[in-house]
Amino acid sequence: MDYDEKRKRLAERLRYELNLSNRVYEAIKNVPRHLFVPERYKIEAYVDTPLPIGFGQTISAPHMVAIMCELLDLREGEKVLEIGTGCGYHAAVVAELVGEKGKVVSVEYIPELADMAKANLSALGYDNVVVIVGDGSKGYEPEAPYDKIYVTASAPDIPKPLIEQLKPGGRMVIPVGDSVQWLVVVEKDEKGNIKKKNWGSVRFVPLRGEYGFKKR
Repeated sequence: MDYDEKRKRLAERLRYELNLSNRVYEAIKNVPRHLFVPERYKIEAYVDTPLPIGFGQTISAPHMVAIMCELLDLREGEKVLEIGTGCGYHAAVVAELVGEKGKVVSVEYIPELADMAKANLSALGYDNVVVIVGDGSKGYEPEAPYDKIYVTASAPDIPKPLIEQLKPGGRMVIPVGDSVQWLVVVEKDEKGNIKKKNWGSVRFVPLRGEYGFKKR
């Protein structure tokens, strides 16, 4: 199975369909998604679709990872908070974009997934990603504030702690809603004022934790 060729073809298609920047295109092209998915789904790793990773969670479709990275406008050297590590793929793409001088702090609610993500990221040498087990809906105060924040599960509303932990001049991308979900881009200006903009309709698993959906 020529995974490298499949990955390159997927990155080329996304660049064309989404008009990707060169930086996001290169990041998608560089991260081996097949090494983040369970063995039985490896053959589908470069199909542009979410895939199950266990515990009712999924790895996001590559196009959604690319779109969120573009909306965040990630720069080298930035500190980024990820809520919902999953298997670590999205964090790896972000790590490519913030570079060695940047840092990705990722909080995962499910300990087994956090362990999986740590192993995946460590095996591929992503030393600029720190994975923490905890309630990501409350953010991660010890490393705050963050230049950028993104959430990989849909929240009932934008959690207040995440807004508080976002730097002035920072940006957050978060899916909001239950049966109907919208990807919301949140910007905090230098005075701390918040501006929200709906990017479009999306579909994510529900956010868990204090500011997430209560388990049904």
